[in-house]
Amino acid sequence: MMEIFNFFGSIFGYILWAAFYLVNNFGIAIIIFTIIVKALLFPFSIKQQKSMAANARFQQKQKEIMERYANDKVKANEEVQKLMQKENVSPMSGCLPMIAPMLIMFGVYYSVINPLTNTLHIAADKVSMAVNALSTLPGIGTSINGFYGQISIVKYFGQLQPYLIDSNGNPLFTANEANSISEFSNGFNFCGLDLLATPNTSSFASMMWLIPVLCFVTSVASMLLTQKMNGTKTQGCMFIMIFGMPLFSAWIAYTVPGAVGFYWIASTVLGFVQSVIMNKFYNANIMEAKAEAQRIVLRRQQEAELAFIDAPDYIEPEIPTKNKNNSNSKNTKKSQKQKSGKSNTNSGSNYQGKKK
Repeated sequence: MMEIFNFFGSIFGYILWAAFYLVNNFGIAIIIFTIIVKALLFPFSIKQQKSMAANARFQQKQKEIMERYANDKVKANEEVQKLMQKENVSPMSGCLPMIAPMLIMFGVYYSVINPLTNTLHIAADKVSMAVNALSTLPGIGTSINGFYGQISIVKYFGQLQPYLIDSNGNPLFTANEANSISEFSNGFNFCGLDLLATPNTSSFASMMWLIPVLCFVTSVASMLLTQKMNGTKTQGCMFIMIFGMPLFSAWIAYTVPGAVGFYWIASTVLGFVQSVIMNKFYNANIMEAKAEAQRIVLRRQQEAELAFIDAPDYIEPEIPTKNKNNSNSKNTKKSQKQKSGKSNTNSGSNYQGKKK
């Protein structure tokens, strides 16, 4: 897992170094980096918003299906599957926009804790030798955290450079690499805060405690204001989510280098700005109205593509054969009666005539 995050850290390191090269300040470089990342992820955010609107619509229709087929679970599941295909809804839709920010955060984290290999892209074997050399120095080696060894080299490079030599007494870094490290180490002061320092090991006077505090405040404020824009209320487990997650992020910011916590703050603030834009142009009601309009247009196009079937002229239906036979038999019986009646009259007159 560490190798994956190191891979992302190496990629993001190029962007961070490019931004740093422009402004010579790592704090401003992080803000520029965050803006670039938010711009790149904006299409994924729109897709997530569409997925949320589609899922809300799907859940409403799913509820109707479950109520309609409450006594037939098999039929209900079949109808739900058909609805998922019709609405083009997937349980995994929108997962990438939720995973991507986490990958980016860990990528930034590893680009900060490994600035020599992931941001300046110096050969890993040289860096490893430099960290090992520091651990052997009297009085310094015991105070250096091996996990943050690269940060220590960047932070104290001016004092440590004479000791960063190989077994033959040659400098571990070339002149160009040494100049890059020196320039880089001078750019981590942002508004009086040392972004290479860790709040839990810094004094109160260093003001590094502001970073975890701002992490908590910006996270809570962003969640509350976003809920207010969406018209939702804080209740139940949402209350724990609103305050629990920011507390967890503040604790992480308290135990990692200040640059990571500062990225978290910048990402939260810019994320809220993005939410305002999304709510104005891509809120759930607008997305649902657009989706409904698209379905209507698609249905009309499908109807227009159907071949026109010319219906035949109307022909008056014939009288069924059974009725005809009944009618004919009735007419036959009537005519036979009439003939029989005439025949009887004639025979009667003949009979009477003969009798006379």
